[in-house]
Amino acid sequence: MIVGLAPGVTGANRTGRPFTGDFAGGLLYQTLAKFGWATDDFDARPDDGLTLTDAMVTNAVRCVPPQNKPIGAEINQCRDFLIARMAALPRLKHILCLGKISHDSTVRALGGRVAAYKFAHAARHEIADYTLWDSYHCSRYNTNTGRLTVEMFEDVFATLREASPQ
Repeated sequence: MIVGLAPGVTGANRTGRPFTGDFAGGLLYQTLAKFGWATDDFDARPDDGLTLTDAMVTNAVRCVPPQNKPIGAEINQCRDFLIARMAALPRLKHILCLGKISHDSTVRALGGRVAAYKFAHAARHEIADYTLWDSYHCSRYNTNTGRLTVEMFEDVFATLREASPQ
């Protein structure tokens, strides 16, 4: 499972599919395809034929937050949605969180204390019966500023793929 922040106003909110229609989706789905979790059909449209394999993409916050910055109450309100998404995957073992908000909400959804599981790019945490992985969010801002490079992002997926072979 890959957990992002929230639907983007020009992306998932418009198209109905997480990470579809914005920059982050291109990088995410290209990387998923490279490591065998998606077909290589991504064309930023919900009808492009993209298929995920042994993967789900979702968000910590279900609705578009004002100014794309969810407040604590919105994140908390949406946590049951995230918990339900995890429960829908009975074989779930690995969760990749894209960004600190996603990480913190996922830790809380799993009954953990955020202070015990600090977010860091390429970090790995064992919590409940899951392995939680962290990456900086694949947003245009993070890639334009160099906080996240394609190589850094792919390195997280390569490590995750080694831990969860096909």
